[in-house]
This record gives sequence, structure tokens and C-alpha cells, in this order.
Amino acid sequence: MKNHRLGFGTRELILTAAFVIGSGIFAAAAPALKGPLPLKAAEKLTREDIEYLQVDAPQASSPDGVIAADDWSAIYPEIAASWKANKSNEMHVSYLEESPYLVNIYEGYGFAKDYESARGHEYCLEDVAATERPHAMANCLTCKTPNFTKLVQDVGHSAYTMDFQEVYAQMRESTSCYNCHGNEAGNGGKLVATHVYVQECLGENAASIDPATLACGQCHIEYYFAPEDKATTMPYHDVAGMTPAAILAYYDELGFSDWVQESTGAHLLKAQHPEMETYLQGPHAALGMNCADCHMPMEISEEGKVYHSHTLVSPLENETLLANCAKCHGDQDMVAFVERIQSQVTQRETEVGTKLSELKDALAAAVADGQMSEEELDAVRKLYREAQWYFDYCYVENAEGAHNSSLANECLDTSEMLIEEAMGLF
Repeated sequence: MKNHRLGFGTRELILTAAFVIGSGIFAAAAPALKGPLPLKAAEKLTREDIEYLQVDAPQASSPDGVIAADDWSAIYPEIAASWKANKSNEMHVSYLEESPYLVNIYEGYGFAKDYESARGHEYCLEDVAATERPHAMANCLTCKTPNFTKLVQDVGHSAYTMDFQEVYAQMRESTSCYNCHGNEAGNGGKLVATHVYVQECLGENAASIDPATLACGQCHIEYYFAPEDKATTMPYHDVAGMTPAAILAYYDELGFSDWVQESTGAHLLKAQHPEMETYLQGPHAALGMNCADCHMPMEISEEGKVYHSHTLVSPLENETLLANCAKCHGDQDMVAFVERIQSQVTQRETEVGTKLSELKDALAAAVADGQMSEEELDAVRKLYREAQWYFDYCYVENAEGAHNSSLANECLDTSEMLIEEAMGLF
């Protein structure tokens, strides 16, 4: 099975309710912690068991005004410690070694040089500096550190085209509290979607998304760098536009491509990691669940404080989270159930990815031998671009079918159909 972790999450606790727009940021309710309570089994806890602190935010240690995780540790020790525990996830897998056909598909693009699994959020800043994919501009830091998020808030789009190395030297910590909470003290439980592009692209439509999902989704999305100013941009304006077909149509209308493949002449797209889009189009979101429900178990400290752990985990690896699955799935073996889905999706990815690689080779050969007209080649290139998009949209989504198995299979089936159509044109 491809070694993706089962989805992610990037924010504090769960949420309670409404979403409001104010002072340039989106803010939403979500829990903090506290309260010596009668101890119960963790899987029996509810959000009502969390007692909110009423505190002032600490002084920011960073010169840019970002309150860092260490700054919060005296007020929220359990949460800060659980967040730091994400450093224990050091899994590093090369997808290029696991799926060598990717090197051919991504020919001419940075992902053909280096494409590895993401480690824990504590490694975001370290790993973006270490990647062999080129990053001349600072826009590659978009979701890697709260300090860059704050820089964009302070100076605007000009931050995206700043020199990567110069900006990197000023960054203080990897993805952290500020990304999901801003400098809010957590009173009443508040989540904040801090990224400017959320406001610019979703606007008031962000209110239709569960705040706990949006807090994660502001980073776990499909995005592109706008050609005019290289700003990080979402290719839609509402949830209805978050389908792979709608996003492809958006890029087609814009005339956008991530790169032009020299051997084929195809204008190709590189999907990023559309977890939020895939999730919001799936059954769990339809049931009113959010990212925290499956990736942030409730825990009880030795002092009896109830809080959401910020060690982001797969629900397959946590008994408390698995117990939540039983509410809908009954007493079946959920680990085996999900692993069957993931194994089937991975197998299909290998089959379709291999066919896509063969189409790429056939197109490159046709370009080289000069026997087809440009009009004929462009017809194949169009189908290749679309097949590549649908395949990649599934491959890079980190749940491997667990978030939305129907959509995963639909993408792979569509890609395979387009590949077969293109091969029929030779």
C-alpha cells in the first residue's frame, strides 16, 4: 500500500458553532481546555466535558508578533505538549521509489526529482528547506510556518515573490498554534483561518464550511501560484467548485498549467493535496463531521483536565477515535475495512499510473517522429492533460480513499477512460 498517512489535521480542538468575519480574519468557535471532571473512558467524552479557560494571551516571543507554541505552554501545557509530540512522526517514504512510473509522468517538473511523504507538522519548515525541488521564491513557505502567514498579512502579495533563502532565515517555527488560532487566547474556544487566500478566494462562502475543517483545509487543499504575482491561490470560490471536474474547468478557462513537458509538448497540471475538497464532497462531511473528529482524540490529563490532543493521528491508530467509527459502522473491524479500501485504491493507482506513463511515452514518440499533425497531437495532449489531472488528484490526496472512496475510484476510472481514448488516436 502506498505509504500515505490517513489524512491530516492542522488545528487545535474541535469547534462549537458559528463562523464570523471580523478584523481581516475568519474566526470560529472551538474548544480550549480545563476542568477537573469525573474520569470516564476517553471514548465517552463529549465537547461539553471541556471547561474553557478565561485568560489573556501571553507576550509574543517572536519579533513579528506571532505567539509561538512555546509561549502558550504555561497556559495550555497539555495541548502544547501534545502538539510537540508530532515530532515523533519521522516517517519518510519516497513515492518515486514506491511508484517509479511517477518519474516518467512528472518528467520536466520538480516532483520527478524529489517527492517524499510528509512528516509530522513539526518538520514542515525543515523539510521544505531540504527538498531537492527548486524554490527560488518564498511562496513555497505558505503553509510551512506561521511567520510567513504573518508576513503575508503584514505586507501583502509582495511576500510571495521575496527570495526564499532570505525569508527562510527569518522564520521561527514550523506550522503551529498561530496558523489555526491566530493570537487568540482560546477563550470560549476560537479557531481562525489565518491565511489571506482563504479570505480572498472563499470570502463569505467560508461560512458554509465547518471551522474545524477549514482550519485544517486552509493548508490541506489544491492550490496554485497565480501567474501574475505568484500568490498562493485557491482554484474555486465555494464548496460547489471543489470537485476535480470544476477545478480542471477553472484551470482550462484560465489557460493555466504548472509546466510544459518538453518531450510531449503537453501543458500539464500538478495537483497538490486536495484533502479538504475530497472530504467535503464525501460522506463524513455530509454527516456533520469535521477533521478533528477523526484525527484529534479527546484525552484526560492526570489532573482531570479534558482536552483534544494535538498529536495528529490516524483514527486507525487510536482506540478512542476507532470507538467513534462504531457509531455509524457498527462493531466491524474498522482497521481491516479501511485497509481494504486503501489497498484497492493503491492497486488501481498503480494500474492507471502505469497506463498514463505508457500514454506519455507514446505521445513523446509521436512528437519525435513527426508523423502526426499539430492538430492531431494537440487532441492527444488535451486528453493526456486531463488524464494526468484526474490520476494525480487521487494519487496526492493523502487518505488513499478513506476520506471519499467513491471520488477516488471515480477519478481513476475517468483517468483510465481518457487514457484509452487518447491511445486510440495514434
